[in-house]
Amino acid sequence: MLLYNDTLHAAATFSLPLPNRGLFFNDGFFETMVWAGGALRYQPHHLARMHRAAAVLGLPLPAALATPAALTATLGQLVAAQPIPGLPQRVRVQFWRAGAGLYTAPEPAATQWLATAQPFEARDTPLASVDFATTVHAQLSPVSFCKGPNALLYVLAAREREQRGLDDIVLLSAQGYVAEAGAAAVGWIRDGAVYVPAEAAGGVAGTRLAHLKAVAATLDIAWHEGLYEPADMLAAEAVFTANVASIRPVLRLGTVRLTSGQHPLLKQLRLADSAAG
Repeated sequence: MLLYNDTLHAAATFSLPLPNRGLFFNDGFFETMVWAGGALRYQPHHLARMHRAAAVLGLPLPAALATPAALTATLGQLVAAQPIPGLPQRVRVQFWRAGAGLYTAPEPAATQWLATAQPFEARDTPLASVDFATTVHAQLSPVSFCKGPNALLYVLAAREREQRGLDDIVLLSAQGYVAEAGAAAVGWIRDGAVYVPAEAAGGVAGTRLAHLKAVAATLDIAWHEGLYEPADMLAAEAVFTANVASIRPVLRLGTVRLTSGQHPLLKQLRLADSAAG
């Protein structure tokens, strides 16, 4: 089952009507979340990014998804309709502008949305081989912080990762600064502090990273955001990726071998992050 504009439909027989500005012009965004234990993980961070994306695109966020209580109730309805609702679910909500036209957006703006769910499997095993991308780089824009507008960039990054036989790939900005991994945020540890790329490098504003930042604050661990070059990352004691699925230690970055999985500070952060939910 799926939810289309707050109505349940059988996925096997559902079809989207045309025209569809999300399909035609990528005029929208999406959010991927994890439902487990009767609630959405990292909900405040997801909801904040949704509101921010909707505001930038000039889209009204549907009332069924616009508040913590509404978002939980609506997506809870979707999860309850799945074949095994007790299992953790990966929930994706796609938003797009209603109407037709060309690049000029219809006014007043209206939003349509589609929510789907599938069983969630955590992937927290270490990443054995990671390197910097050479064929594609991150693109800073007014919408680069949210998911969807730059989707083709990540498709190209995934193609390079597969062709090079890597477990993940790190994107740089056009200016050469570390931005993010192919489908996750990146961070590293050095001298007792955590370092992560600033949004100005062009990466997505990671919800798991925002949660981890709050966890680090409770542990009095220094947290630095900035524009960093690959050399800064290569000099780290430990490197990790973070997204809604997991926090994964990196064991090799380029030709540099790391013992990220055994780093005491990263282990402390991962344990505290898991406990904080």
